[in-house]
Amino acid sequence: MNYNFNFNVVWRDWDLLASGLALGLFLAVVSIAIGCVLGLISAFGMVSRHRPLRWLALGYVSAIRNTPILVLILFTYFALPQLGFALDKIQSFIFTLAIYAGAYLAEVFRGGLLAIPKGLREGGLSIGLTETQIKAYIIVPVMMRNVLPSLSNNFISLFKDTSLAAAIAVPELTFYARKINVETFRVIETWMVTSLIYVFTCYLIANLLRRLETRIALPR
Repeated sequence: MNYNFNFNVVWRDWDLLASGLALGLFLAVVSIAIGCVLGLISAFGMVSRHRPLRWLALGYVSAIRNTPILVLILFTYFALPQLGFALDKIQSFIFTLAIYAGAYLAEVFRGGLLAIPKGLREGGLSIGLTETQIKAYIIVPVMMRNVLPSLSNNFISLFKDTSLAAAIAVPELTFYARKINVETFRVIETWMVTSLIYVFTCYLIANLLRRLETRIALPR
């Protein structure tokens, strides 16, 4: 093996990798924020007593969870404009990732809702709160604390999924890594550095979210 490592050709484009990492984090944060809203609405629909709402929520969750995310990305970017829904590449990726996140978070939130003691709802009714107020001020806050570990895992997973944005030329980390690789032909160095950036970022995110979990956890 006569391969000579040369990381200088990668580090000289560090600004590109950093900007790609920043965009990837932005895509993940915005997508999971929208996905939380979609997931919460879907979760309430899945536990609703109204059959049409349950069917609608279950249909959305089943369809998205059983479709590869890359297929969803390509469909959103290339097919939706043919139907009159024109989005740029960043908007289309955020839209896709949010829809994808919402389907998975719906199951997380549904489990959290089913774990809520019935006494909380009865206690809210006893002090004169409406069903909407009970959900907004009692059920959702308690549920969010309970599902925070799962929510953290989903965020890390979504951040890693932002690498698929390179398929539609969104200039995130993987896109720039491919660009550097093509221009320098330093395959090992480029993808080794990129992998380490992903590992370090995910490790940092996990630690920050773990501290948040500890800080706001319900007392036992």
